[in-house]
Amino acid sequence: MKKIKNLLIKKNKTKIVCLTAYSKNIAQEIDNFVDIILVGDSLGSVLYDFNTTRSVTLEMMINHSKSVRKGITKSLMVVDMPYNTYRNKSEALKNCKKVTKETKCDAVKLEGGNKKIVEIIKHLIKNKIPVMGHIGLLPQNEKGKFTFKGKSSKEKLRLLNEAKVLERAGVFAIVLECVEKKLSKEITDQIKIITIGIGASQHCDGQILVTDDLIGLTNSKIKFVKEFGNVRKTIRDAVKKYKTEVKSLKYPSKKYLY
Repeated sequence: MKKIKNLLIKKNKTKIVCLTAYSKNIAQEIDNFVDIILVGDSLGSVLYDFNTTRSVTLEMMINHSKSVRKGITKSLMVVDMPYNTYRNKSEALKNCKKVTKETKCDAVKLEGGNKKIVEIIKHLIKNKIPVMGHIGLLPQNEKGKFTFKGKSSKEKLRLLNEAKVLERAGVFAIVLECVEKKLSKEITDQIKIITIGIGASQHCDGQILVTDDLIGLTNSKIKFVKEFGNVRKTIRDAVKKYKTEVKSLKYPSKKYLY
């Protein structure tokens, strides 16, 4: 696929910019500034206030992805496969085909780098479904308090091995979530495909954030989140002005009447 090839060319040349989107309106506004738009299962916590991404369903992902697709003209569109939708090869292929057909996305993303997941990924790629990998902190499988990965030598070796195995399996990119900075650099240096960091390091080939966090809609307390805007204030100011004009009969004025 041309879009994926163009991304791979950027490794070691220029940083890759990625953000999430869950609707057409947001996708439309970020499309010209990013390389990848991910319809993340993070929508579970961001939009539905779920305690875990495990509650996100396939239909939720498909419905939001259909909306996002309408706002994209340039970026590569990737869709998260939600929990319990790729437990084996046949289930994964069936659900990934459904997602790609109904949403017209460019690729899907699966969490994990163990042997079972790798075999499933190989099966999907063999059936012409592009896959993005995801290692480090795995929200679909994490229990208890989230902590960064790569503390111990054993864990570092495992993650480095997972990245290499995923590369051999055929993924075009790997998300490194909450991976220790030196390990993030080591992984990025040792594989030819692109790495996308979230809570990893500037040494990754690209970065991704949840757009709602970036624009200040969520009041996120996550360590790696930086707010680059304050949309909450913009919304409050607009609604306050609207309320004032409605109560004072300034709106709707003659200009807005038939």
